[in-house]
Amino acid sequence: MKLISSNIVAILWAYIFGEIIGYIGSALEVRSWIPSQIGIAATITAFVAVNGIYLITKDSSTPKKDND
Repeated sequence: MKLISSNIVAILWAYIFGEIIGYIGSALEVRSWIPSQIGIAATITAFVAVNGIYLITKDSSTPKKDND
């Protein structure tokens, strides 16, 4: 359940921050602002990052048992 909730929170915040950063970036670069494309790209990036970090650190967070 923790993984699902972390994915939902990351996607929500990525969408919000992606829209803000996309708007500011498009204003600075004098380009058109397309909210749907920016939001989808930000959510996909966050989804990959959250799951990638989870998979990389999953084994290091569990304590190893010694059979001695």
